[in-house]
Amino acid sequence: MLPSLTLVKPQTLRSRVEDQLRQAIVSGQLQAGEKLIERELCEMLGVSRPSVREALRRLEAEKLIIIVPHRGPEVAAITLQEARDLYVLRRMLESFAAHEFTRLASDDQVKQLAKTVRRMREAGQKKLTAGVLEAKAGFYRILLEGSGNALVSEILGGLLARVSLLRATSLMRPDRLPRSLDEIDALLACIQRRDARGAQKISRQHVLNAQRAALGIFKQADPVRAVPSLTNHHPPPPPPKGALP
Repeated sequence: MLPSLTLVKPQTLRSRVEDQLRQAIVSGQLQAGEKLIERELCEMLGVSRPSVREALRRLEAEKLIIIVPHRGPEVAAITLQEARDLYVLRRMLESFAAHEFTRLASDDQVKQLAKTVRRMREAGQKKLTAGVLEAKAGFYRILLEGSGNALVSEILGGLLARVSLLRATSLMRPDRLPRSLDEIDALLACIQRRDARGAQKISRQHVLNAQRAALGIFKQADPVRAVPSLTNHHPPPPPPKGALP
């Protein structure tokens, strides 16, 4: 029998490559419309072409990249109408997930959720937008795991990366981040009280407020282009060559 490590390692490496490329797109390090050259990605990440190709296929399924005939893969753009549609779906699914999590989650899952909220608040106070986004991604992972609905988790989970593009955009407004953190605090308070209806209502309003902020910025740009990225303001440092972080 093959050692268990032999079976786990390829999946772990592929997941790490996917995560690194996904984060580069979400953060704006890889811009909408940018051509993705496999050789350059391999050098940047320090991995083989098969690992990169597997990751690109996954990101294509998530609609973060598109395959252009005679050009190959490039970073996808989100139109204004797609952004509107995405927020409508996000509002419905997230509010339902918040309701069900409040009803069904274990006490341990609620405690885990509270820890991610504290990390989010700490990153927000230090104005570390990337840290806020990372903590919020963890927040949603816990929320979906405890919601008890596999189909909602699958659908909303598949949207998380694209939602992160829009969430990063909404946080560009100077008044949005503190309000967003206050809304998350209020949501957590409802969850801790096991107030499912209250959690659903606050979650719905939270997404609606994020939608207004993001689309307000979006409308100032060309609607056929991608959502403005955080790179326009604070470009993240490039990942080290030869290794995955």
